[in-house]
Amino acid sequence: MATQFKYARDSIITKEMEYVAGQEDVDAEWLRNEVSKGSVIIPANISHKKLKPIGIGKGLKTKINANIGASKIRASVAEELKKLEYCIKYGADTAMDLSTGGNLNVIRQAIIDSSPIPIGTVPTYEVVEMANGRIENIKAEDWLDVIELQAKQGVDYMTVHAGILRRTLPLVKGRITGIVSRGGAILARWMGEHDKENPLYTQFEQICDIFEQYDVTFSLGDSLRPGCLHDATDKAQITELKILGELTLKAWKKDCQVMVEGPGHIPLHQIKLNVELEKKYCHNAPFYVLGPLVTDIAPGYDHITSAIGAAVAGQHGADYLCYVTPAEHLGLPGPEEVKQGIIAYKIAAHAADIAKGIPRSRDRDDELSKARFDFDWERQFALSLDPETARKIRSDLGMDADFCSMCGPDFCSMRNYHKLTDEKTFNERRREERREDRAKKMRRMEEERLI
Repeated sequence: MATQFKYARDSIITKEMEYVAGQEDVDAEWLRNEVSKGSVIIPANISHKKLKPIGIGKGLKTKINANIGASKIRASVAEELKKLEYCIKYGADTAMDLSTGGNLNVIRQAIIDSSPIPIGTVPTYEVVEMANGRIENIKAEDWLDVIELQAKQGVDYMTVHAGILRRTLPLVKGRITGIVSRGGAILARWMGEHDKENPLYTQFEQICDIFEQYDVTFSLGDSLRPGCLHDATDKAQITELKILGELTLKAWKKDCQVMVEGPGHIPLHQIKLNVELEKKYCHNAPFYVLGPLVTDIAPGYDHITSAIGAAVAGQHGADYLCYVTPAEHLGLPGPEEVKQGIIAYKIAAHAADIAKGIPRSRDRDDELSKARFDFDWERQFALSLDPETARKIRSDLGMDADFCSMCGPDFCSMRNYHKLTDEKTFNERRREERREDRAKKMRRMEEERLI
């Protein structure tokens, strides 16, 4: 078996490429060419049997990821499958199992077996769990064992924090929030405990060999992403980004697919620059951003602060948006928080596609607008991202009313415009009738004169 990247470079269009081309309404040969250049990825582990593949990258619709997963505080296979159900129902393109508690292998396998969407993981979490949290007891080869285990299970992409190195650690001095990546902080501690280089960096070729065997896609983790606006776009972040660019080329040489993770917390005016830097240093590999959050003052509403940044990042070329829920920075999200995060990011991704000029991306907006103008409530609901919520809000009035409860019958602008146009049509008909009457009268007079 070869990877999608290898097939594409050998000018072979796979069934996965054909499927993605059909879903995206693009030419399959064009898609193959973009996959061969690394600007589009198709995360599709050969062991994920239920998978319906997707494409992420240049010229395709902006995709969103939903993070799920159990913790030591709350671990339940049933709850994680409920979260996955919400991911599928509300339109997440992928899901990441970030479990840090419970039986990780059982939870992960249940998710993969139930999921038609690609599943990602952070293998470092299981490495730590296997060591009972004692980072000093972890051996470098433990990462290889866990990565191979998860690859065999069918994980489609893995976050690999290979870009944080001993020489980059001093660069975080002066930050407010230090290292906010869980995987990055664990590896920083491991390097300190063992006085050795990052094992994901030193064993990168061995990881590539495992990924190539199962066609697992790299999600090169941004261990030094900023955790607040103060720390954004600093030397630590950019230095790691350049290292991730070097690792991208190494992975491509081993026929592995790659995307690159990005920040984090970024002021609105720096988002465009961050996208441009990733594309420059990482050779146009797809860019996967967490948010970014554009302000730090809204705990409980960070699905909103981050969706603002996500839309702008998508507009400027980010390919893949990792959602944030209202529980961000506060606790483990439940199914309802998962839903809210997905809807916020579906809005952000769709807005980005319109701004990017993705063909036919605005068709749904125009259709819904027509339904709204015609007071076709059911059609509006059918076209909306969350029909249930829209219908529930509308339930205070019957579906036959041509107005909503905010404006009422007298102040509804569209209702008044309909009446205006109806009156115009009536007056135009009357004027036309009078013109026809005058013309008939003139003809009769002309006929009488001739007689």
